[in-house]
Amino acid sequence: MMELKGKRVLVLGLGETGLSMARWLARERADVRAADTRAAPPGLEQLRRVLPQVAVACGEFTDVIFSGIDLVAISPGVPLADPAVRRAGARGVPVVGDIELFAQALLRDRNSGSQAQPGAASARILAVTGTNGKSTVTALAGAMCAAAGLDCEIAGNIGPAALDALRRRREAGRDPETWVLELSSFQLETTATLDASAAVMLNLSEDHLDRYASLQEYANAKARVFRGSGVQVLNRDDPHSLSMALPGRSTITFGLDEPGSPADFGLLVRSGTPWLAQGATPLLAVTRLKLAGLHNAGNALAALALCSAVGLPLAPLLAALTEFRGLPHRVELVGAKGGVRFYDDSKGTNVGSTVAALAGLSETARGQDARVVLIAGGEGKSQDFSPLKPAVKDAARAVVLIGRDARLIEDALQGTAVTVLRAASMEEAVALAMSAARPGDAVLLSPACASFDMFRNYGHRGEVFREAVKRITDATAR
Repeated sequence: MMELKGKRVLVLGLGETGLSMARWLARERADVRAADTRAAPPGLEQLRRVLPQVAVACGEFTDVIFSGIDLVAISPGVPLADPAVRRAGARGVPVVGDIELFAQALLRDRNSGSQAQPGAASARILAVTGTNGKSTVTALAGAMCAAAGLDCEIAGNIGPAALDALRRRREAGRDPETWVLELSSFQLETTATLDASAAVMLNLSEDHLDRYASLQEYANAKARVFRGSGVQVLNRDDPHSLSMALPGRSTITFGLDEPGSPADFGLLVRSGTPWLAQGATPLLAVTRLKLAGLHNAGNALAALALCSAVGLPLAPLLAALTEFRGLPHRVELVGAKGGVRFYDDSKGTNVGSTVAALAGLSETARGQDARVVLIAGGEGKSQDFSPLKPAVKDAARAVVLIGRDARLIEDALQGTAVTVLRAASMEEAVALAMSAARPGDAVLLSPACASFDMFRNYGHRGEVFREAVKRITDATAR
């Protein structure tokens, strides 16, 4: 177990996670210092305000700032491949992230019998990872736990940072009964001792290949979520997820097909209507979900499987499902005009997410001839865009491309016979999409790319889309 008191710890990165680590480490009485490659990191002023004693180095990482350090606490946005970080690791300096610090804190409580903090020793952890759907499944699982009467805390990649949530709980004097953590591959890279009661691996598709040397390296990072001894929840529709099954471990699966065993989750069709089901038992008609798209039926099944893996009763879980409206910027209906619906899926920052959104909306299209007009483009993160081609061919009436890598996407769509348009701004893209759409169609912003070439982040991109849609719908109202 990691002892932090008196240790010289270097925090790398001063975003939200870096700040959370600095605050936690100071609370644990470590000797904290910090560094960031940016000249003016976003959390610098806040760090100076709450922890004025922490020395900060801004600029390129050098061996000097690592001198005499006992432990490196690295933010998810800082790659382990950074030369100075690698040299520190080669010298035997441990490199951990916020989730490992979180896991170590809970491990200490369990080993000590939680005499200092009520609830800490018995708190269970539900962990969620995968390329797409993590935030939705995390939020949904949290809502289900709350509906089941549990004191539940949602944290991790979805926000708040896990260590901030833990610190606030410790200050309040009681840990939750259940933690629901969204975990990115970047967080899992530096996590070794997290022992989740149940963990789900949703899916894997090309993403972050500007950071990973291969898809397999990316998959290996995701698989670290199963390093504990808890139940594995795996996706039957995703071979990468299924391949992570470990010998001797309890497993529950979910998928959009019929469940193969009484414990597994899937879809059953009754009188032409798909139902969420466990084994041969129908549980809830998909039409009762407030979430758009068939892929969200998969997210619902994943959350059901995760919560049932720790013995929660189905009735409150299903009640929570019928009330859950989803998260912003994730296939969210934001307006309609002339029979055309507008969906914001700005969180769709990779090809797999956009393919799923297209398939989901085409499955729920209103009318036989209804199609999707897709708005996509941005920073491609070295992805292969070719999987978009069959998805666009099957579901799209037209595609409007924006951003730096629009040309790469257009090249990948050659031969689809689907109209491809180019726009210089989001407002122009929405106007072109509206012109291309017919009554019953859906206009879908699902960029398959990062946003930083044109916007501050995916949330800003989604807000600009909503504003453009609102201008169209408001003009109709007048």
